[in-house]
Amino acid sequence: MKKTNRPAGPMTTAIHAGESPDPATLASAPPIHMSSTYVSEDVLGFSAHDLTPESPYAYSRWANPTVAMLEAKIAAMQGTEACLCTASGMAAAAAIFFTFLSAGDHVIVSDVSYAGVAELARDTLPRMGIAVSTVDMSDLAAVSAAIRPETRLIHTETPVNPIGRLTDLAAISALARQAGALLSCDATFASPLGMDTVALGVDLTMHSVTKYICGHGDAVAGAVCGRADLVSQMRVEAAIHHGGVLSPFNAWLIARGAATLPLRMKAHAAGAQAVAEWLEADPRVGRVIYPGLASHPQAELAARQMSNMSAMISFQVGDAAKGERLARQMIERLEVIHYAVSLGHHRSLIFWMGTEGLMETSFRLEGTQLEAYRAYAGDGIFRLSVGLEDPEDLIADLDRALA
Repeated sequence: MKKTNRPAGPMTTAIHAGESPDPATLASAPPIHMSSTYVSEDVLGFSAHDLTPESPYAYSRWANPTVAMLEAKIAAMQGTEACLCTASGMAAAAAIFFTFLSAGDHVIVSDVSYAGVAELARDTLPRMGIAVSTVDMSDLAAVSAAIRPETRLIHTETPVNPIGRLTDLAAISALARQAGALLSCDATFASPLGMDTVALGVDLTMHSVTKYICGHGDAVAGAVCGRADLVSQMRVEAAIHHGGVLSPFNAWLIARGAATLPLRMKAHAAGAQAVAEWLEADPRVGRVIYPGLASHPQAELAARQMSNMSAMISFQVGDAAKGERLARQMIERLEVIHYAVSLGHHRSLIFWMGTEGLMETSFRLEGTQLEAYRAYAGDGIFRLSVGLEDPEDLIADLDRALA
């Protein structure tokens, strides 16, 4: 997209940001630069600390034109100065933690988080001398009480995976500012179009790009968006030193998906609203958690903070035994929805997440973390990622599975 002072709408941004006709061929579509190295026309240094935004391409772990195109596109959609793309969503989370935390520092993490982040915070960070507090991010008093003089980072999710709990980002941002700490937020469930994280005071917004930004379930990636100086630090530490870089081919695939993100998120949200309302009205289903429902305990915050409610629904059907039986029944009966992990794809996906069998045993949640999960999920929940199929077909598929 040619640089002008004119603002572009979300659809124009998603299609054109980061892209321009190929200077060698004038091809309209961006090329895939699969080269690992580049011919140098000058004598260059060989240290990550010598790099500047104006440095020429030299080696694809340092920078790659196709990956840079995707980074510019995601940054424009999120409304930030810069973006770092990584090999996975977990590489994005690790980029935040390992760039901005050192031995002796303290980090506050949501008491319910994506499983990989929860395990990293519980198992790895303390081993490196980093103190970790897990807190219910919807409880501002608890967050405030957890802050210490050595707190350097507050890391949250909203909506929280998999329970759909929300975080008041503006309020948490105010607490972080008072403490002199950075605020990072995993906004994967919301997508870059779901919340204006910059206006809400978030310093670093991360995504598992595998999900909504890619949108087609065929590439794995992560991204962290923020100020240029913060992203530059992560590029040296996480990409160049730790090496968690994104494949140019995956970047090219994901850019194709990102171009339709605004259209897809509208359809995702509309379909999820219809499915959530049907589930809530069905007597075979217990509690339904979706930000677009008036019954969501933070419906007011959702309306104030989210411009798109996305398409992640959690629902209960009774005790753990009933949930496991229904999961087996879904595997046998579902014809449209795939019984599979992950989310944000054009295909609808559903998965049983038992509190005792999965969260307590596999992910080893304990204490307040397990209590927080159980408060929302009871003995377990089905996590449903509503895709782009006709809502009527999804409802018929769920009705057949629940019979």
